[in-house]
Amino acid sequence: MLRAFLNSFRVPDLRAKILFTLFIVAVYRFGSWVPVPVVDVGFISDELERQGSQGFVQVISLFSGGALTRFSVFALGIMPYITSSIIMQLLTVVIPKLQQWQEQGEAGTKKITQWTRYVTVVLALLQATGIVFLFNNPAAVGLSRSIFPNCPGDQCTFAAPNILLIVLVMTAGTATIMWLGELITQRGVGNGMSILIFTSVISTLPFEGSAILRAGGTLKFSVIVLIGVAIVVAVVYMDQGQRRVPVQYAKRVVGRKMTSGASTYLPLKVNQAGVIPIIFATSVMYFPVLIASVYTATWFQNFVNNYLQNPASIVYMALLASLIVFFAYFYTAIQFDPTRTADNLRKNGGFIPGIRPGPPTADYLNAILVRITLPGSLFLAAIALIPTITLAVWNIQQFPFGGTSILIAVGVALETMKQIESQLMMRHYEGFLQ
Repeated sequence: MLRAFLNSFRVPDLRAKILFTLFIVAVYRFGSWVPVPVVDVGFISDELERQGSQGFVQVISLFSGGALTRFSVFALGIMPYITSSIIMQLLTVVIPKLQQWQEQGEAGTKKITQWTRYVTVVLALLQATGIVFLFNNPAAVGLSRSIFPNCPGDQCTFAAPNILLIVLVMTAGTATIMWLGELITQRGVGNGMSILIFTSVISTLPFEGSAILRAGGTLKFSVIVLIGVAIVVAVVYMDQGQRRVPVQYAKRVVGRKMTSGASTYLPLKVNQAGVIPIIFATSVMYFPVLIASVYTATWFQNFVNNYLQNPASIVYMALLASLIVFFAYFYTAIQFDPTRTADNLRKNGGFIPGIRPGPPTADYLNAILVRITLPGSLFLAAIALIPTITLAVWNIQQFPFGGTSILIAVGVALETMKQIESQLMMRHYEGFLQ
């Protein structure tokens, strides 16, 4: 593997792509340390560190590499783009025009990408405005006071000009991140957005690891590191797991030539939805917290604080696991359409041995998908609950090997490694895997 890594720098064009990617990553990390004006950055960082690693705010902070805890220019991170991409994928199933664009190939993909950018900017505006108002309400996020510093005059108050300035700066930061990601995709190595997410996730690991070492000591730190290594192995195994459905193509006459039949397979991944179910479930779990900030009944606030916001609660764990399983099935059903796949196989002269083309093939693929999604969704739930279980047992506020972090980091690392390996194999170099 080390030799393959050195060989990647011996190829001039591949070396240029890797160095360009590292340069963009450095620019992205620099922007995550540039704070927005007016806000009391030190106060926010101290308060969020005190709260630990749970809640919707911490999910956003995860995808921004901790930039939200510093209220930096890149505080929103890549989260608006992820949400926008998910929305466009869901709308593709509903809106016929988007379905036509998706079937047009590269030209249609460019149109969908352009609309994804527009939706990203709109979501960034809404999200930046919501975060400013949310952090100005101390009770909603558990802060002791507002994010604006206590100083005389209107320069440090919750006024319209200050709000507009912060929202515009954070939205511009999101647009810049989107541009940087596209630069990596065009001129670097791997998918740009995935690389930036990977950078944000791993950038928080040293800080969280040192926090565990200080709070729990060497023994707990060593055990958690071993647990993290085991999670990485399990995630790699599950990420590569797939059900290969055999497909046979019949002989066809194309012009004056007869093409011979071929045998191949249709790969159905066990974890078809990726990390999306965890993101959706965590977001839904924070809705009662927002409602509690408005509905001030004592019994409701106590219920939310004791059961729905407390990661050590059995109710919290059961509800989070149930939501992850539900969203795993939901997103898999949206992402993979058995009817369309069966129709495409029939049009191309392909069939599954022993299964009639058309609706029987669609029913067969749907039955397989339902069966393999169950272990995949349970695996996601187990990975997501490891930080909360550790928090409940050892009372540790930071967990550097959380399910979301590891799933993203391992997935992006494997995909980037495959792309580098393919380019090495094209130039007759050995890849990472022998």
